[in-house]
Amino acid sequence: MAIGANGGRGARGDGRRRGASAAGAASTASPARACAFAVVRRVFEHGAYADRALHSEAAGLDARDRALAMALSYGTIQRRRTLDHVVARLSGRPVSKFDPVTLAALRLGVFQLLLLGGVADHAAVHETVELAKRARPAGAGLVNAVLRRAAREGHALLDELGDRDPGRAAVLHSVPDWLAKRWWDELGADDARALLRRVNEPAESAVRVNTLVSDRDGVLARLPVPGVAARALPEGIVLEGPFDAHGSELFERGAIMPQSRASMLVSRVLAPAPGERVLDLCAAPGAKTTHLAALLGNCGEVVAVERHRGRGDALTRTCRQMRASCVRVEVADAAERRSEGPYDRVLVDPPCSGLGTLQSRPDLRWRAKPDAISELSALQRRILDVAAHATAPGGVLVYSVCTISRSEGPDLIDGFLREHPEFEAEDASKVMGCEPAGARYLQLLPHRDRTDGFFIARLRRR
Repeated sequence: MAIGANGGRGARGDGRRRGASAAGAASTASPARACAFAVVRRVFEHGAYADRALHSEAAGLDARDRALAMALSYGTIQRRRTLDHVVARLSGRPVSKFDPVTLAALRLGVFQLLLLGGVADHAAVHETVELAKRARPAGAGLVNAVLRRAAREGHALLDELGDRDPGRAAVLHSVPDWLAKRWWDELGADDARALLRRVNEPAESAVRVNTLVSDRDGVLARLPVPGVAARALPEGIVLEGPFDAHGSELFERGAIMPQSRASMLVSRVLAPAPGERVLDLCAAPGAKTTHLAALLGNCGEVVAVERHRGRGDALTRTCRQMRASCVRVEVADAAERRSEGPYDRVLVDPPCSGLGTLQSRPDLRWRAKPDAISELSALQRRILDVAAHATAPGGVLVYSVCTISRSEGPDLIDGFLREHPEFEAEDASKVMGCEPAGARYLQLLPHRDRTDGFFIARLRRR
């Protein structure tokens, strides 16, 4: 998985600071807006991760307010670049000249007025001004003036933007220039435009039924929101409404795991059979690990490797909750060659740039750096070499990353196969009908496949 989801988040604080809490918001602002304002400030002023900040600030909110707070905060964070363009044009000054509190209020207000939909202009202006007034009174007048201009003139400014080239598309769809250029070059202009539009829409909401505990019909009957069975994934359910899976009774008793269809597909591609030995490298937080255990029916062994002791302990608790008794968690470095083995099936799910998960991780696009992708590719290759050594003759090795980046996907696997002639790529199109027949690898794309962007390669040792 991505560094931000696996390796990076535990090493950072959540960015909480006095003065950025929803509790201190003006009483005339709705709880949802106050919460969103606090989350936006914590992300941009203190480097907090959006999901952690929201979890903290939204404590005590009812389901409706929490959903609105999430839409407001995540949308404002995702669309930062577009919002800054509008703020700069309407105010006549670069956003770098604004103090952080005033800028946070402007971003939140402009997002409601121009990009959210279903929000009355007067409520968006009035309540955002009240939030600014409470946090920094000196900037409230400017916030009021800019937001009133945005209500009148903002849509015309958005209409002037286009995406006929990477530079314009980066502003319109709110991504860094380097990312728009990379996708333009690697996917082509049409797919790049469609992908850039998609990454600002809500992420897929899906759960995996834990077949060690329940079955899909039983879960569907107990879900509080409508759901439909996922194609080609017997344990997958795509939800048709908001659902706090982690706070549900179904999750508490281990019957479900929140997981995108793309993530579920990884274990299905590995396809372990009962009785086999499976090596899962970079295993935490454990969605795929526990899926592998379910596919084995707890008959066999999954050795789950995690480098960090704390994350390894959390993985052990997850396996216990999901009744995955065949999993043995091992605290070790996945990039170091193993003395035991070989294994019938090996899963390599290494740290990656996470560019396929921008919908569910709104701050990631601003954290990802092009230079880091080269470093990640080198680490991915080292872990893949370890996995190759651990794979038994005739065994299967699956490499998976939740990103859309040639250097972390097809280019890396092509290079691996050149140096490891004992491995061959198997036809990935037989697993899911989203690729042309005979495709060597799977590259899931959010705009085409309506799930996270994953690269998956299935390799067999001759």
